[in-house]
Amino acid sequence: METATLIYDGECPLCLRARDWILPRALPGALTLLACQSEERRAQFDFVAEHDCLQAMQLVLPDGTVYAGDRALPYVLQRLRGWQWLAHLFRVPGVSLVAPIAYRFIARHRHALGTLVTRKGDGADACDIDSPPSS
Repeated sequence: METATLIYDGECPLCLRARDWILPRALPGALTLLACQSEERRAQFDFVAEHDCLQAMQLVLPDGTVYAGDRALPYVLQRLRGWQWLAHLFRVPGVSLVAPIAYRFIARHRHALGTLVTRKGDGADACDIDSPPSS
């Protein structure tokens, strides 16, 4: 699998937690992550508008195809150890109708949600998922 690049909001606590969750699960050489605000992103992916990557994550495939938000999720999941099976969920009828709505809600409220998942001292962390859910 060739390397794809996931561009995320580097100032969003929820996005940073997602990055920290994705990195150790990424298949070797399958995914790199760049903050939208970084000079490296601007130099390598100037065709991805900063406004766009601040609104939704952007996944740039090796062939230059860009998927944003919920449309990027299956491609990201395919590149994560133990989570590829979940990418198939996006083919289930109805998911294509619900996924954009859910993604937009989370994206609009990501800064507020980020404060919930970055609480310190209570031992609870909503983003602390060590392995795929068992079925």
